[in-house]
Amino acid sequence: MKSIVIHGPKDLRVEEGQAGEPGPGEVRLRLAIGGVCGSDLHYYNHGGFGAVRLKEPMILGHEVSGHVEALGAGVSGLVVGQLVAVSPSRPCGHCRYCAEGLRNHCLNMRFYGSAMPFPHIQGAFREVLVADAAQCVPADGLTPGEAAVAEPLAVCLHAARRAGDLMGKRVLVTGCGPIGTLAIIAARRAGAAEIVATDLSAFTLDMARRVGADRALNTRDEPDALAPYAADKGTFDVLFECSGSAAALAGAIPVLRPRAVVMQLGLGGDMTIPMTAVTAKELDLRGSFRFHEEYATGVELMRKRLVDVSPLITHTLPLAEAESAFHLANDRTSAMKVQIAFA
Repeated sequence: MKSIVIHGPKDLRVEEGQAGEPGPGEVRLRLAIGGVCGSDLHYYNHGGFGAVRLKEPMILGHEVSGHVEALGAGVSGLVVGQLVAVSPSRPCGHCRYCAEGLRNHCLNMRFYGSAMPFPHIQGAFREVLVADAAQCVPADGLTPGEAAVAEPLAVCLHAARRAGDLMGKRVLVTGCGPIGTLAIIAARRAGAAEIVATDLSAFTLDMARRVGADRALNTRDEPDALAPYAADKGTFDVLFECSGSAAALAGAIPVLRPRAVVMQLGLGGDMTIPMTAVTAKELDLRGSFRFHEEYATGVELMRKRLVDVSPLITHTLPLAEAESAFHLANDRTSAMKVQIAFA
């Protein structure tokens, strides 16, 4: 089988490897689609992010779907040929945080395509993948591309849960890449009454409008576009900061009303926070990291057609053009979610 392996910055290779057999409680999948994520791009562009650096070659990828090819002993609820979305989240289930229900903070987490531990956790961009049956969520009725978007959707569903009650709230989303646009979808599904989005790209702002933003403001062309929302100590109840930009966060603080929630999703490195304003407005600053149970929820929402992620899928390239897919995913003026077809 072939896998997509990163060796260092701009050193991406399609390599041959061995396909394993499923053991008890496992399934063998013929991969269908893999989506290129922001973290994949960090490994491709820079060899890592922050203190996380590649120390050995690593198979990339964690946004995937595939068809069941074989079942290990004891597996039920899945059938050969079935399309499944594959959760990359594999907590141990036994550590103190798993016991507390904080499985996204598992001390022994095995998350596909992560260089955080060493040896690295190999990713899912491979033609044949052996996975735990518990990771596989039936995706009947979805396209393989839609099923592969379950992972970033789960990230945003987790963030929406962390943000608290959104019913009737006014929401600001800064950064309209895949996570920002999915945050718009999640907030709208949770009952947000008004959603305003900001970005520096006309292409991403158009996508924000397509998925449900009431207004989409280009803060490159209009640096003061948010100014009207700053009246009377601010307007918005919740901020989903999805850019990882200190400038975007600082620009959003004046338009948040007292006791608003700042939900930080964007990871662009450490950021300077306007702490005086955070304190004076009594803002709640919250982080959101990965997900767990929200993955299956996201698949269910898509299957019931309660959310539509299909507009985000702008390009699908074959495995033989994997590096071109990464180049394309780097272009925020023309690409939103770039996927690789493995079959």
